[in-house]
Order: sequence, then C-alpha cells, then structure tokens
Amino acid sequence: MSMAAATTGMGGSARRRRGLRDCALAWSIAVLALFAVLGPFVWIATASFKQQIAIYAGQFPFTPTLSNYVDVLFGRRSDFAGNVFNSLLVASLSTAIVLTVGTLAAYSLHRFRWPAWVSAGFLGWTLVFHMIPVLTLIGPWYVAFRDLGLYDTRVALVITHVTINLPMTVWLMAAFLREIPPEIEEAAVIDGCLPLQAFLKVVLPLAIPGLIAAGILAFIFSWNEFPIALSLTSRETATVPVAIARFAQQYETQHAQMAAASVIATIPAILLMFFGQRFIVRGLTMGSVK
Repeated sequence: MSMAAATTGMGGSARRRRGLRDCALAWSIAVLALFAVLGPFVWIATASFKQQIAIYAGQFPFTPTLSNYVDVLFGRRSDFAGNVFNSLLVASLSTAIVLTVGTLAAYSLHRFRWPAWVSAGFLGWTLVFHMIPVLTLIGPWYVAFRDLGLYDTRVALVITHVTINLPMTVWLMAAFLREIPPEIEEAAVIDGCLPLQAFLKVVLPLAIPGLIAAGILAFIFSWNEFPIALSLTSRETATVPVAIARFAQQYETQHAQMAAASVIATIPAILLMFFGQRFIVRGLTMGSVK
C-alpha cells in the first residue's frame, strides 16, 4: 500500500509539474502575442509626443510635447481635419448603404422561395468577389469614374466602399437572419401586420446585434481603406490613410506628425471595437456552434 501511495503521489507531482510548465508556456505565448500586437502601437504613440530630433536620436526618456497634434490638426499646411471629415462622411454613408442593401439581400435569400441554386450561386459569387484583390479593380474604376465625371469625388469612394464591403455584410446578415425563426414573422402577419411591417417591427429588432456587428466592421474597413482612396482622390477629397501617407514626402518624412496623425486615426476604430466587440464575436461565430 505504501509503495502504491508513493507511486500515486509521484504521478500527481509529475502531472502538477507538467501543468505548471504548460501554464507557463501558455502565458509566455500570450505575453509575446500581446507585445507583438501592442508594441508597434505603443512605439507610435510614444513617437507622437516626441520632437523630430528626439525620434532620430532615439531619446528615452524624453520631454513630451503636444506640438505634433497641434500641427496635424491646426497647422496651416495641414488638411488633416478635412481628411477626417472625408473619412467620416464616406465611411458613414457607405456603411448605411451596405447595411440596407445587405440586410434586404440576406432577408430575400432566406425568406423568399428562391431555388437553391440561385441562393448558393449568389452567396458563392459574393465570396469569390470578396477574395478578388482590390488592386485589380482600381484601374477599371478609375477609367469609369473619370468618364462619368465622378473622379476625385466622395461619391466615387462611397460607391467603391459599398462594393467591397457588401459581400461581407450579406454573409453576416444571412447568418443572423437564419437564426430568426420564420414562425415569429408568420405569427405577426396572422395578427394583422403587413409583410413589410412584420419585417420592420419583428425581424429587424431581433437582428440588431447582427446590424451592429456588420456596421462596425464595414465602418472600420471603410475608414482604413487605402489603395482605392489613394488612386481616386486628390488633396481635398483624400481620406485619413492617404493623409497619413502624405507625411512621407520625397525629401522629408515627418515622423512625429505621422505618428500623431496615426494615433488620431485609430481612435474611432478603438471606440467602435470596444463598444461592439461582443456583437462582432457573435457575428463571426454565428452558426459555428449549435
């Protein structure tokens, strides 16, 4: 008995040591991943409070300054405030259109009696289109908007952002609407609601988490979009990512101002992700677990 007890104790001790090693390894990986994600942002945030000479010299500690933010937002040569307005306008309009069209398309696929091959073909095409590199579409868009007189306008940016974000929205809203039982809508119709009223008063309120998730993702993707805005805008209609890139000029790179502008540009995305994280996680995992 004593030998068996000793063997059992040694086995339990070995398991505890293995558990501690696994826990330490998991924590080490988590810390490294956190450093890899937050490290560059911390460096940029720190550089935004430095003078240009302090960045070149790698000074640390250093005397913080707000002059970079003042120069970016209120400098005579800076149009960053206007670029923020352009990004807010384009992202908001494109998100509103994407949510409207994407929700109606997803509702049609799951409630109307389309043949199975139509629904599968439509969803498959949106997935294939979403995988097409955006750079391959910029050339045709440039020619089309130039001939239509829409080049260098916010309207062109809204149209392109709707195009690239619509497939993702359709898939997300389709996943949410699929989870809403059609019997609820049928009961509302029996109680006297018109089909449109049942959709607006019954289906949409139940799909609000999906609308929030799809809206946040569409807004952030539109806010951060760079190659299309770089190719289809000029100084007056440029968005925030283009404005940040223009701090790197031919003979000078304004690292301090670029860092300050980058920090300002991340604020809307961070706020949206903070308040809508649980909806985004639910939207991305919808249908994966029953």
